Amino acid sequence: MYGIVNKAIEDLVKTNFGEEKWDLIREKSGIEHDFFISDEAYDDDVTFKLATAVSEEMNMTIPEVLIAFGEWWVIKTTKDKYSGLMESGGSTLQDFLKNLPSFHNRVMLIYPKLTPPEFKVTDIQENSLQLHYFSKREGLQEFVRGLIQGLSIMFATKTTIELLKTRYKGDTHEIFKISW
Repeated sequence: MYGIVNKAIEDLVKTNFGEEKWDLIREKSGIEHDFFISDEAYDDDVTFKLATAVSEEMNMTIPEVLIAFGEWWVIKTTKDKYSGLMESGGSTLQDFLKNLPSFHNRVMLIYPKLTPPEFKVTDIQENSLQLHYFSKREGLQEFVRGLIQGLSIMFATKTTIELLKTRYKGDTHEIFKISW
């Protein structure tokens, strides 16, 4: 993953819990990086070690950490650093979700070594849709849930997110039903 992901985890912890808590988490994770360079690629293991250390230090489950991080990613990181890109995704939650495939194509222009997930939207109704999530990385479905929750906050749209299918149960990918 790119350093911007790890930097965002660092920002989330420092903003909400302080510098000392971040130092404890970094130490507990065993990560020796003093800082992360946003556009440099890091092994996925670094991110998972940080998430595990946050989980242990903050007495949260890994899914809770991933959800919180997903929300933070949308509400703080992308909104602050990529506001123009976020605004180009659509003016409503439904539009933004429908535009996710082309949105990630634009992100790849910024981060050419990125291996982004793929999204597909089906079963579009007036008040719901199904979001298919395909990724080579396993274990990030709750991060995606957090991203959806963050987008819901960003668009001031109360949503219900239901996981219909998951690789944990033998499916080929995750499918979320998002209702508003």
